[in-house]
Amino acid sequence: MVNRLSVLAWGLYGVSLLAVSCGTGIEVTEHVTDKDVRKAIGQMENHQRVVTLDSFTDSVPAWRSGKRFWVADNQVRQLFSISNDYNLDTVNLAGHVLEYVGYDTGGLYDNRLTVNLKFRDSEDGKTFIYRTGKTIDEFKPGFSIPMLIDLDLVDHIARQVVNKDYYIRTPIWYDRQNGQMTDGRHFIKVHIDSVQPGNAVLPMRLLFTTCDTGEKAMVWMSDNASTMHGRDFDAMFVASDPRLAYPSITDANWDRIINGQVIVGMTKEECRLALGTPQRINQGHDPGGVREYWYYDGGAYLFFVDGLLNNYRL
Repeated sequence: MVNRLSVLAWGLYGVSLLAVSCGTGIEVTEHVTDKDVRKAIGQMENHQRVVTLDSFTDSVPAWRSGKRFWVADNQVRQLFSISNDYNLDTVNLAGHVLEYVGYDTGGLYDNRLTVNLKFRDSEDGKTFIYRTGKTIDEFKPGFSIPMLIDLDLVDHIARQVVNKDYYIRTPIWYDRQNGQMTDGRHFIKVHIDSVQPGNAVLPMRLLFTTCDTGEKAMVWMSDNASTMHGRDFDAMFVASDPRLAYPSITDANWDRIINGQVIVGMTKEECRLALGTPQRINQGHDPGGVREYWYYDGGAYLFFVDGLLNNYRL
């Protein structure tokens, strides 16, 4: 469904689409890029009180023995050195907590004193070594190890958001039990219940309850070291009610927007709020007025006449 999956297209553009203006009698005068779309339509962020979390700047030289890491994937075994104490091919650490127990240094071809980080499995006591290839002076704040989630970072975020209410901006929700994507609503108030370690790609899970219906769900979230900024906290939540920024929108259309729906007669701004920014726009005109096509993934499109939705396929 376009109203759910198109929201994931924050930067995943480049889908090749055919210009449907051919044979329609519409004279195409301009192709509008994504940059133009954002400029022309405007962004609701300009009207909202964005929540920016305090940064987390822990680094390897500051790590203390006992620091905990959640293992997000069994493939983490590929990062550790071979040992006589276990067979790495059969080690399954996903869901375990590894405790940092210190480091030593060893040469790496050029005799640099590179750091070998040591971790102990809190369940069976086995020690694993991660050879970083870095000297102690080369570590920068934000250094992370693939598939290991720093539980200090999880706690740092939890202290800032748990037991607080925000307005959720993404309709991409997930089931708490099986982690499967579900159709959610956006621009509604939710209560953050907890923050837990996530997966190897998005290392945080934010569990929340909707304030109007009591529905329980979660979202996956990136951390401050990720390049997936569309899944940062401030990209998914705001502190103020988005409804207040759009007093001209009727209650009926706002309800459609919340549920990711459109109807003939809606404005371009209302459609963007409901479905997200389109991947591509074709603008043109004919004797009847200004025509505009918005293209989304999966072949979905919206067709506007003089700024109002005239036809669509989702």
